[in-house]
Amino acid sequence: MELKFNNKNTKVQQLTDFIQRSIAARELKVGDKLPSINELSQKFHLSRDTVFKAFADLKSRGIIDSIHGKNYYVASHTKNILLLLDEYTPFKEVMYNTLRERIPSYYEIDLWFHQYNEHLFNQIISNSAGMHNSYLVMNYHNEKFSEALTKIDKKKLLLIDFGKFDKNGYSYVCQDFDTAFYKALETIKTRLKKYRKLFFVFNKYHKHPQSSKEYFSKFCIDNNLPFEIIDEITDKTIISKNAFYLVIKQEDLVTIIRKGRLEQLKAGRDYGLLAYNENPFYEVIENGIASIGVNWEKMGNLAADFVMNEDPVQEFLPTEIILRDSL
Repeated sequence: MELKFNNKNTKVQQLTDFIQRSIAARELKVGDKLPSINELSQKFHLSRDTVFKAFADLKSRGIIDSIHGKNYYVASHTKNILLLLDEYTPFKEVMYNTLRERIPSYYEIDLWFHQYNEHLFNQIISNSAGMHNSYLVMNYHNEKFSEALTKIDKKKLLLIDFGKFDKNGYSYVCQDFDTAFYKALETIKTRLKKYRKLFFVFNKYHKHPQSSKEYFSKFCIDNNLPFEIIDEITDKTIISKNAFYLVIKQEDLVTIIRKGRLEQLKAGRDYGLLAYNENPFYEVIENGIASIGVNWEKMGNLAADFVMNEDPVQEFLPTEIILRDSL
């Protein structure tokens, strides 16, 4: 590997990253002796203090060690994982916890959130390229493959959750927000037919793939079910008796339950309620809130298998419905 300094980070940080990349790429293995402070100082035209600070940082993290303050060597076979998600949600925490429990302790996870910001996403990927043994990445868009991802070795990259784009031979564990969503609704259509109208609460600015609206509409039309797609639940919204609500945002779910209570209506008894993506607290509120989505624990397990076995995987997880009293 070559080291070319730039103005983005301090020379200490760039040297630290360079050594860490060399270890991650197995150019330096556990037990290998590192060049001395003097050797690196002369080779890269750095001060001895700069090299010493880089070594001190790596030593404090257990990546390298030294004998009597000199003769530094690679001490840890720690493997680094970049886990880049869009935003925090409880169901993604389920995936993270599953991944953390499955992989050995010498794996370290660097967890980042890009908040659907393309610039931030590209920056994180660019800064991380070559620094990790595995990359588990949730793209910032469901239908647009980020060119920044081409900087990462295909064998080390796992695309998760989003994936309605040409994945071009990459490994992926994704969900289908279209056909699989339609098929999941088919499994409960007998229940849905008892409601006088089906509402899909889907904010137009929400990052959930907009194509789900098309497939919800198709399902309702195919089954002759009255329906409406509404942007959000507002103060003026009236919760209708004997209506069904499919909700994307947890805030809208809470608002529906609260407004229903004010109108003496109860989920499951007076109206139907189905939340997108499972959440642990759905088991305990309102005698149970039904949910639709993929199994995030399974996604965590498949991610762990990819990290540990380095075997390619290409799988769309089935969209399933967990029935509870709200439906």
